[in-house]
Amino acid sequence: MTSTLTPDSRTALLDELENTHFNVIVIGGGIAGAAIARDAAARGLRVALCESGDFGMGTSSRSSKLIHGGLRYLAQGRFGFVRRTARERNMVRAMAPHLARPCWMVAPARQWMQAQGFRCALALYERLGGVGRGDTHRSWDRADLAMREPSLNLGCYDRAVAFREYLTDDVRLVLAVLRAAASSGASVCSRAPVRELLHRETRVAGVVVHCPITGREVRVKGDVVVNAAGPWVDRLARLDAEPPAAEVTVSKGVHLVVDRSRLPVQHPILCTASDGRWIFAIPRHGIVYIGTTDTPYSGERVVWPAIDRADVRYLLEALGGYFTTDPLEPDDVLAAWAGLRALPARGVRKSIRMSREAELRVGPGKLVSVSGGKLTGFAGLAASAVELVGRLGEFDLAPGPGMTPLPGAALESAVDNERLHQLYGSDAQHVASLGEGSLVQGAPVVIGEVDWAVNVEAATTVEDVIYRRTLAAWHLPRHRLQLAEAVADRMAHLLSWSDHRRDEQLGDVKRRFAAELASSRGDQDHV
Repeated sequence: MTSTLTPDSRTALLDELENTHFNVIVIGGGIAGAAIARDAAARGLRVALCESGDFGMGTSSRSSKLIHGGLRYLAQGRFGFVRRTARERNMVRAMAPHLARPCWMVAPARQWMQAQGFRCALALYERLGGVGRGDTHRSWDRADLAMREPSLNLGCYDRAVAFREYLTDDVRLVLAVLRAAASSGASVCSRAPVRELLHRETRVAGVVVHCPITGREVRVKGDVVVNAAGPWVDRLARLDAEPPAAEVTVSKGVHLVVDRSRLPVQHPILCTASDGRWIFAIPRHGIVYIGTTDTPYSGERVVWPAIDRADVRYLLEALGGYFTTDPLEPDDVLAAWAGLRALPARGVRKSIRMSREAELRVGPGKLVSVSGGKLTGFAGLAASAVELVGRLGEFDLAPGPGMTPLPGAALESAVDNERLHQLYGSDAQHVASLGEGSLVQGAPVVIGEVDWAVNVEAATTVEDVIYRRTLAAWHLPRHRLQLAEAVADRMAHLLSWSDHRRDEQLGDVKRRFAAELASSRGDQDHV
């Protein structure tokens, strides 16, 4: 039976939240909140999850789309962390192989000594991470590069080291984890922002949720509340105490999308920017995305943070000298995304040096707040958080879900459409069967994806579908205007929208498309 995030009735879901006493209430529907809900529900706890917007709407849909093994932490001597992260990557591969797809990441080297340095670091990394023989790194000489990466500037980079990385679709991973939580009995609700915390004596004992769809205000009661609100974690912690138990530093990461004809790489390429940061150029079908920046952020914490012209210049200039193609210009940018990361504040001001390791803090009212963490390590973070919840609530916990496969888990494709398999795994055949043909001629998005998004994955807006269910906004930028119109038409049919509602939804997405590109075209300082 297909696990679904879409309730039969919004009213019934809100009634369930209001009339049930939960063991755990999770605030936040990104990867951290989703994983905690999955782990807690699998251990026999009664779980509610409330997300203020759409699932995965914030940080968890703005990553570099890689399941990293923690290679960069070798330079800091954090061998235990590298070992754990590399093995967590193997867990993700076991749980959702279609969302942890192996690829060769290519690190070009200017000289023999630089290549040897890469090889020594990778040998240690692979030993720590238990990397199998078939996935160990390999050296490529000039002839190899001429054949495998002909656009690389062989005059400067005549050798390289290729090592295993894993590509993912971050928000698809969030949705799979949430579906697993729902199939274990968790009550999962999007578009349900938390306005207040409820207290029983001095202890946090629930939340007050506002539903913008129905206008209802719902009091959700429970034994332990977990705050996994990402960049907004400290704001929610302030509802428990001031100063908040959770203190974070926020950084911003930006990615740019260009047509693959302008940067015809065959593999993900690791480049070094002027400040020493690693920058990735990652091919995906007809596009290449480039990222990421990592800069301290002190602006308003919004879902769509600004993309400054300086961010665009930094990323495009980082590729200079690596390729024989004409230098990329801002006008080459077809799409872009920016996200905010909440990092545990430990007195380190430069976000480039800050750890992505998660931190759990308990406030005076026993509110558990989660900050930091990596996409790769969601299962380990969840296990630690639920064990803490178990102690606070004095619960007898059943064994956790471990590496139980997530919905859609599949190595082999049951459909010819590679894109559908990568996004939906074993569900791809069902998705394809829901509608006849493509939404737009020449684009690989099928009608059934909209139906699946609405009826299984709780999509309620065109933005939900075009950005976070199909990923078409970033992966298919040349088709996205036509796709948005087709998605709006299909959703209007499925959800009985009026013409005004359909036009309003489409207008919102078109403005979002335009805002992405405004700064790279020099229209304004930022978007």
